[in-house]
Formats: sequence, C-alpha cells, structure tokens
Amino acid sequence: MDIRSLQLFLHLATTLHFGKTAEAMHVSTSTLTRTMQRLEEAVGSQIFARDNRSVALTESGKRLRSFAQQTLDSWTQLKADLNNHNGELDGELTIFCSVTAAYSHLPPILDKFRLLHPNVELKLITGDAAMGMQLVDEEKIDIAIAAHPDKISNRLKFVEIAKVPLSIITPVISCQVQQQIMQESIDWNSVPFILPEHGPARKRIDKWFKQMKIKPSIYATVAGHEAIVSMVALGLGVGIAPAVVVDNSPVRDRVLTFENSNKIDPFDLGLCCQRKRFDEPSIAAFFTMINH
Repeated sequence: MDIRSLQLFLHLATTLHFGKTAEAMHVSTSTLTRTMQRLEEAVGSQIFARDNRSVALTESGKRLRSFAQQTLDSWTQLKADLNNHNGELDGELTIFCSVTAAYSHLPPILDKFRLLHPNVELKLITGDAAMGMQLVDEEKIDIAIAAHPDKISNRLKFVEIAKVPLSIITPVISCQVQQQIMQESIDWNSVPFILPEHGPARKRIDKWFKQMKIKPSIYATVAGHEAIVSMVALGLGVGIAPAVVVDNSPVRDRVLTFENSNKIDPFDLGLCCQRKRFDEPSIAAFFTMINH
C-alpha cells in the first residue's frame, strides 16, 4: 500500500467509474484494476462491489476511504512542513485560468509570487474559465482563477479578486446583424446571439433575457469567451461576453459595445482551491499575493 495507490483509490471512490478515474489520473484501466486488486489483498477484504453496470463501495471500502483520506492529508502536511523547514517554499503549483485571465489578472499575482518564492515551480494551464472549479474539485489542479457560481461546494475555498461586468457586443463590419441592431426599434427575438455554453456568465445572461422578456435566437454557444468576440467580429451575431475579454481581444477594434440601460449582473472573479489545502504554505502564500 503506497501513496499513489491511495490517491487512485480515493479518486475512484468518488467517481465510481474506472474509465473516468483512469483518464483523470493518467493510468490505463488495467493498471487501475490491478492496483485496486492489490489494495484488496492488502486489507484482506473486498473494497468495491462491481457488476457490468455499476461500481459501489463496500463497507470495507468506506472504512478504507476514511483511512486513505487521513493518510493523504497527513502526508501532504508532512511534505509542506518539511519544505517550509528552512523558511523557503519549494515544490510545484499548477494554476488554471482562461487565456484572457493569463494576461489580465494573473501577471501581477505571478510577478509578486515569483519574487518572494523563486523556488516554487509554477505550471500554467489555460482553458474555459467555467471549468476551473470543477478541475480544482477533482484535484487535477491546485489553484484556479474562476468565476464564483451561484452555489459553491463546501469543499472549495474562493477569494474574490475582481467584479467582472458583461458586455453586449455587435459587429463593426457591414452585415445583416448590424442592420438589425441599427433599427430604431430592435426586434431582439430575431437577433442571432452568440453565447457561452455554461458557467456563471451564462446564468446571468439567461436571467437578463427573462427580465427583458427576450426569447433569444441562439446562433451558437461556445466554450470559452474569447471565441465569442471573434465570431461577432465576423458579423455572425450579437455576443455577450465579459468586458475584460472584449477589452483584451485582438479583434476588439472590430466590435462595438452596445449601450443598454438594463445592465446584466456582473460576476465575481477570484482564486479557488480546495478548502482542506488552503493552509498549505505554497497555496496560502499564493493567495496572500492578492492584497500584497
């Protein structure tokens, strides 16, 4: 029984799906199966009940889950204490954020952190900001810059760094969409919209549509906000995206912000990590950079 085996077991105890855990933990399904078999041999009891359709924890598996969680928490704390013994932080932090956040909000935090803690290796992953909290919750990353959802898991810690307004943007290029927007009385129900697929921004947009009594004609939904600005610039529709994404877009000169008296609610952007890891020296130090 080793640390890696316990990590694999805990992930599988959460997903109850060998394929998903194998993919997330970067092992083959056969390797994962053999590891679980070795754990069962070590504890002398069956820890998973399996059939062709489902996987479930046995009572022995539930007891092992508690033991594994306590063991890994103690191991993490021990490593942190040893790494911090000489007063200098080291190790590795994996940070996830959107492409826009990588050059709008992250640089000042990274600059200060690198200056104070040069021995900590930082790895940056970019993607759809709406996925940040899920990746933290699944232990695939250490910290995410993410939007605060309406409901947040009590397993996660969130600290706000900015309020981000949402902008309605229209194309500069002469096109049918531009003609629709230039009408004295705009028929919003016939305007093609380009929207984010999901996430806090999409929920606020849907709420705004209801308030405005608009039944939107959705031309496209996209993962990530940057593509919305590009599609609007091409004249494909009217977009709704975070103002910071619009302001930092390479095609910002090809879109216009539509002034509307009925504003869409902004969302909170912040740093997110697992609550149980918030006091780990490297993570705690990273969070202090917000107000440093």
